Amino acid sequence: MGSPKRYAFIDVQNTASTTAKLLGFVIDWHKLYGYLSEKWKCERVFFYTGIDEGDDVAVKEYESLLKTGCIVKAKTVFAYKKPDKKLSVKCIECGKENIEIVDMGYNRKSNCDVDLTVDAMEEAGIDKEFLIFTGDGDFEYLIRKVVEKGTKVYIVASDAGIKKPGINTKRFSTKLKKLVKENRGKINLIDIDTWKMRIKKDL
Repeated sequence: MGSPKRYAFIDVQNTASTTAKLLGFVIDWHKLYGYLSEKWKCERVFFYTGIDEGDDVAVKEYESLLKTGCIVKAKTVFAYKKPDKKLSVKCIECGKENIEIVDMGYNRKSNCDVDLTVDAMEEAGIDKEFLIFTGDGDFEYLIRKVVEKGTKVYIVASDAGIKKPGINTKRFSTKLKKLVKENRGKINLIDIDTWKMRIKKDL
């Protein structure tokens, strides 16, 4: 038997926010591609990302990545309104109930999950290894299915979190943590923070 074929599938927005918000560094995507190609011998590296309309800097960066040989699948980011919250506030003086509307702002989404899922399912099979960059529990079912096809999976993410009074933030889902625990050897977690010095952007 020869060496397994390795492919990397990168959920760019999830991965970028994990390193920037939790680990304190910005990823240099060219460095990451080089590391995956040279160190991990990945035959194909897929980037799935959203780009804001008019963001010429991001467009140029991903065009440059395309020229190096990786596969970039980008979509325009769209914003949608989160439902406002209604809070009931009682007046201390008169005891009357007042309803206050709290503006919950917008979510931004580019919907690349389906593209990543379809590509991974098409490539899955025996003697394949996937590096899947995400902490998103929505990919739990995909990972189960590619493992059933004989593919070994490395989830590249971080189990770090922020714990402050009233705040408990993690980017690695409970679903994925359970999946790794149940499938040791077939599914493994790589802490992306251990790659920091190889992939961080020099600012």
